[in-house]
Amino acid sequence: MKVLVIGSGGREHAMAWKLSQSNKVNAIFIAPGNGGTHLNPKFKNIDLTDIDLLSDFAIKERIDLTVVGPELPLSKGIVDLFRSKNLNIFGPTQEAAQLESSKGFAKDFMYRHNIPTAKYKTFKIPDEAYQYINEHGAPIVIKADGLASGKAVIVAMTVKEAHNAIDFMLVDNKFGDAGAKVVIEEFIEGEEASFMVVCDGKTILPLATSQDHKRLLDRDMGPNTGGMGAYSPAPVVTKEIYSKVMEEIIYPTVHGMATDGIPFTGFLYAGLMITKKGDVKTLEYNCRMGDPETQPILMRLKSDLFEMLYKASLGQLDSSEIEWDTRSALAVVLASAGYPESPKLNDEIYIEDRIIPDSYIFHAGTIYKNNKLLTSGGRVLAVAALGNSVKEAQLKVYEAINTIKFNGVQYRKDIGYRALNND
Repeated sequence: MKVLVIGSGGREHAMAWKLSQSNKVNAIFIAPGNGGTHLNPKFKNIDLTDIDLLSDFAIKERIDLTVVGPELPLSKGIVDLFRSKNLNIFGPTQEAAQLESSKGFAKDFMYRHNIPTAKYKTFKIPDEAYQYINEHGAPIVIKADGLASGKAVIVAMTVKEAHNAIDFMLVDNKFGDAGAKVVIEEFIEGEEASFMVVCDGKTILPLATSQDHKRLLDRDMGPNTGGMGAYSPAPVVTKEIYSKVMEEIIYPTVHGMATDGIPFTGFLYAGLMITKKGDVKTLEYNCRMGDPETQPILMRLKSDLFEMLYKASLGQLDSSEIEWDTRSALAVVLASAGYPESPKLNDEIYIEDRIIPDSYIFHAGTIYKNNKLLTSGGRVLAVAALGNSVKEAQLKVYEAINTIKFNGVQYRKDIGYRALNND
């Protein structure tokens, strides 16, 4: 079988890595891929991002399954296009992908179907937003309505910070069309976790729980990022919380989408806030796997990923089962100098030829040019490892990080700290 993976990040590298372990897969193309996928002889990078050209490529190469990694092609309707050409593809339609591409759509959907979430209001006019903030005070959360690479959420701890966020999005138009409308939410205190499932429109297959670290610096300080590390499983998701998430969030979401005439197929990601009282609120939806949560989750997956996604693309997920490695997995992101505001690019990356057992280096912002591996984005690599405990996985990861060097490399030294007390 031939597989096409759409995307260029660490999530897509991890997907290709796991898909390649299936004895049913004999060719994997990645569009456009990165430096790490270029260097792997099992993969072939394809320099395409246009969805029409990608569909032409899939027809020409007789691709058996296309798996979409990032949100942008989903929001552009790649699934609708491929299906119109009788191509097998795993992911949500453009209409279903609004759960991620429009925070306003998602919040309205949650309220309509009684899915627990923060109170909110949507604004296009700055003065109305200022007035709402003044009435409700801080802390308060400001979100750009559209897609902004995971950077359009500002937790304002003061009214002034909240006004600045409105200026940034609605007045200065820093996020373009994505920030032409904002969602203002109440601030909810608690611990975040990620909950992902595979769905074929009817059947739901939950993936292992995980927790990521959004802030740039140790102890969750500094600016928000796309994610600086993650681990699986997440001890904060107890059996009771797990049941609550499935009953109050996941089942109602999939059922609600079907009821609204928009059956959801693909990866469904619910970003959760778990309060001290044990209540669970939905912070956001993503319509794809999280990054860097994908890396530790797929490190633990023992089942055949290709078989699972192929069946899901055919609406036959009810015949799939899923098996997990009982060990913990942890991943740490290595970012370039200046990330997240102004990442420095084109620095050469040096990786020692030393194997750390049960570890793997997933590439994200890398490019192979003139026989050199160079940085090409903010989040450059994610180093992941398995261990009998979170602590053991953590030690392996940081040992593996010592084999990697590039100018200005920055990474957190405490990924997994929340889990260690529960390990």
